[in-house]
Amino acid sequence: MGMVALIFVGIIVVVIMWVIGMFNSLVRLRNQVKNAWSQIDVQLKRRHDLIPNLVETAKGYMKHERDTLQSLTEARSRAMGAESIGDKIKAEGQLSDAMGKFFVVVENYPDLKASQNFLALQEELSTTENRIAFARQGYNDQVLFLNNKIQMFPSSIIAGMFHFKEEEFFEVEDMKEKEVPKVDFS
Repeated sequence: MGMVALIFVGIIVVVIMWVIGMFNSLVRLRNQVKNAWSQIDVQLKRRHDLIPNLVETAKGYMKHERDTLQSLTEARSRAMGAESIGDKIKAEGQLSDAMGKFFVVVENYPDLKASQNFLALQEELSTTENRIAFARQGYNDQVLFLNNKIQMFPSSIIAGMFHFKEEEFFEVEDMKEKEVPKVDFS
């Protein structure tokens, strides 16, 4: 075997090792995105489980607010029924809007706001919302790593060969959530 053949075999081995390494790196990043999404999913399920209790507690106080309670219940059902990550992100945004409207209406019911049961559920939901925000940040970080790897040369070649797809960020769609709340002490 000549020196040229040996160099050729060496180059092929290096290229194969590079492809394997790049492929494994993409798989690792894709799995980290899936894991990060599962962390969000756990918190979303917790959120979904709390909402019926919140609605039941509020029903006794909010006799004239059936539309608000119905809209919250329907938004929860849509969120629970969403299949793809994109659909879940959209449905969860709608659920957040419905919850926001619900809590605005709750302000008109001081007895409800003073209920220990309602306060405990509201605190639990608030904690869950914080966990969702934290998990969403971790998910978006992992999506950024994966999407960068898929888009950047030379890993984009391997990503294209093996059909790796970019993932969608979990972004806050509602502009009301992005706005900084105004504080007025007057």
